[in-house]
Amino acid sequence: MARGDQIYVLRPFVGLSAIYEHHGIDCGDGTVIHYRKTDTATIARTSIAEFAMGNRIFVKEHPVSYIPDIVISRAESRLGEQRYNLLNNNCEHFTNWCKTGRSECQQLADFGLGVGGVGGDSAPSLINEAAETGNPIDAVRMIDQALRNIEATRSQLQPQYDRAMAEANTWQRVAQLALRQNREDLARAAIERRLPHKKATADFRAQLDQLDTMQRSLEQNRRLAERKVTTTV
Repeated sequence: MARGDQIYVLRPFVGLSAIYEHHGIDCGDGTVIHYRKTDTATIARTSIAEFAMGNRIFVKEHPVSYIPDIVISRAESRLGEQRYNLLNNNCEHFTNWCKTGRSECQQLADFGLGVGGVGGDSAPSLINEAAETGNPIDAVRMIDQALRNIEATRSQLQPQYDRAMAEANTWQRVAQLALRQNREDLARAAIERRLPHKKATADFRAQLDQLDTMQRSLEQNRRLAERKVTTTV
């Protein structure tokens, strides 16, 4: 780690196995500027120990970024800010803005709530972060949106999986028929034609399985968020 680095730790959400990345700016003097989680999330300068909370610290690398003095100046310019928003102004948005001038969040993009598609094993924990900061109603809303994103993605992947499976089965039958006719040359050609469809089938199946895993995790987190809504009403 060095002065001006964008650093992050992996924080668990209490009671669940999911994790999320919590980002900050290393000031080089034993302190970090980050969105400190209190009753009202605030950009604050804290000790590295308070930022890490016993977790390992990682450095996020950027191919191009501001020099350390500028990074820290930008971070200090927002000290005391209390405008945390999971979707457009979270801890990663803030630190990316300090480093590059771009308010972006790769975790959200990976989750399909940003510019990217649905994906990423740690992404559902961002919803947990919303609940942790005291916004269970927002968490339910975002989980519902994420579930709709997953269903839309599944509706695109499933037909592609079905077509790839049908093609693979067709060439498998061609190869078997060729062997019964003692045409090993045709059988080998059919098997070669089958291979890319077989690979595509495996790839689509892996993506569908990932969506299923994410959906189960989100549904579990939705039940947790609903209980929090009930207890706060």
